[in-house]
Amino acid sequence: MGACRQVAAAVRWNFLGFYKNPRIIMAFLFSFILCFFLSERAMTVAEYYDSPVQAFEPFIWTFGDATSILLCALLLILLFMDLPKLSPFTPYMLLRMKKGRWLLAQLIYIFLVTVLYMLYVLAVTGILCMKKTYPGNIWSKTAALLAYSRMGKDLSVPSTVKVMESTSPFACSAQIILLLVCYALTLSFLMLFFQMWIGKKAGVAAGLFYSLFGFLLNPKVLAVILHKEEYQMFQIRRLTGWISPLNHATYGMHDFGYDVLPSIGQSCLLFALLLGFLAWLSFRTLKKYNFGSFTGE
Repeated sequence: MGACRQVAAAVRWNFLGFYKNPRIIMAFLFSFILCFFLSERAMTVAEYYDSPVQAFEPFIWTFGDATSILLCALLLILLFMDLPKLSPFTPYMLLRMKKGRWLLAQLIYIFLVTVLYMLYVLAVTGILCMKKTYPGNIWSKTAALLAYSRMGKDLSVPSTVKVMESTSPFACSAQIILLLVCYALTLSFLMLFFQMWIGKKAGVAAGLFYSLFGFLLNPKVLAVILHKEEYQMFQIRRLTGWISPLNHATYGMHDFGYDVLPSIGQSCLLFALLLGFLAWLSFRTLKKYNFGSFTGE
């Protein structure tokens, strides 16, 4: 019980001033703008054909491709830029509790903030599109129209047939949130490790590189860089689907019985292994950390 209280105290310490932090407010405002622009494309189709959409579909389309995930990752970097939260109180807290518990508190804090952020996006997309939405767990006619025609591709709305045939809107939304939480945990612990190892600028640079690395391994981007033809795209999708963290976080880049791509469970397992490795590196770095840097000495 004492260990749980210590971890809970460290988590509460990270949340101090959270809702008044200008950086946090800016990240949520940018997220609102992002949701507005990404959901507007699908709602244009719904209004033109006067067809409703399922309440979670705008959220699914907001985070349905790698480009949207990349934009989300940049906002996550803004949210977690101050990790670990350092102050003169931090060394006192580390002396009163085990370092492993302190790292566990950072993980719980990242998890809670990411879930809060995803629920916020889910609520915003639902509110923006509420005039044309219904709560039933059935794909809408608008989703079918976008999936079975070139309209979805032309509007860059990631509504695909294989997703609609494999799952329901509620299950799809839950799996998207799970993948994004896993991606956020690995991204944040990578930033945490580099910030403790080298410095704050190195932590931000590592987060940007992690996201940009995944974007450059996007099949369409890589095909342009390598001058690959359309018939060679299958090999590129399979390669990038396994080695790109951004593609592992993208729901549509998984195996639905059509491609030799990782499943949702395999992606979560790979994220868990990477997170464990980064947590181990962070723990080793924390043991050698210069406590004088906490107070600016």
